[in-house]
Amino acid sequence: MSRLALGVDIGGTKIAVGAVDAAGAIRARRTVATDVEAGFDAGLARLVQAIDETMAEARTDPAALAGIGLGCPGPFDEASGRIENFYTLPGWEGNDIVSPLAAHYGTPVRLVNDADAALLGEALAGAARGARIAVMLTVGTGIGGAALIDGAILRGAAGAHPEIGHLVVDPAGPECYCGQRGCLEALAAGPALARAGAGLGYADAEAVFAAAAAGAAAAEAIVARSADAMEMAVWSLIHAFLPEVILFGGGMGERHFALYRDAAGRAVARAVLAPVGAIRVVKATLGNDAGMVGAAALMLEDA
Repeated sequence: MSRLALGVDIGGTKIAVGAVDAAGAIRARRTVATDVEAGFDAGLARLVQAIDETMAEARTDPAALAGIGLGCPGPFDEASGRIENFYTLPGWEGNDIVSPLAAHYGTPVRLVNDADAALLGEALAGAARGARIAVMLTVGTGIGGAALIDGAILRGAAGAHPEIGHLVVDPAGPECYCGQRGCLEALAAGPALARAGAGLGYADAEAVFAAAAAGAAAAEAIVARSADAMEMAVWSLIHAFLPEVILFGGGMGERHFALYRDAAGRAVARAVLAPVGAIRVVKATLGNDAGMVGAAALMLEDA
């Protein structure tokens, strides 16, 4: 059996753990609720239990692992392992998630942005395999983004992760928690659609999508506005990166891929400075496993 690494995908509602081999195959897995309301310590305890059960099923132990990769929504301090995301993980901010796991298991542990992890997973075993330049957008509770350049994830100043979800697409748009107005995330993420639909009696983003599909004009307008925001963001990404592949992932990104594909397609069609026919818009193929596979791939690569 090839060497395994553990990949952990931390989200606002659930945490997925997988034992992954060098080909990107998942040998064992567990999923637990994030339950941020219960606090960080309780979440860490659930994660440890999920890791233990995953290792037992995979018939491996910490000494045999290449390490544990943690895909997590940013912002966070990679060097200290401290989570700083008060928006997606309220109550977890200020807590170091890396050191307790490294001490408990005696194996290398790294924290990586969840969008970076998802793109790494797709590059290893999914829709970005073989691409030299790829950009991925993960649409769900937030909007994450990552870029792959010559096989490596793009990192910014001081090694920081670029926040593609905070591209401003409408300066007159709603306020975003980052301090700006009209960010892509503030217009097109799940909570943004939920806020826009709350005054119309819609319980959440999926209720807005369902009403729009049924022909409710107000819901259609909310969805159309989010699609317009995505089109504007993709326009900027095309001209910044000239990617060979643009991928959509995340819960909403996959459930409503046709919406985002069409929005991105309009941007590609308008981009007269981009090479004709050179940019593909595709759906991530690993689904919810992408972040888990990518976080593990990071540790296998390090090993």
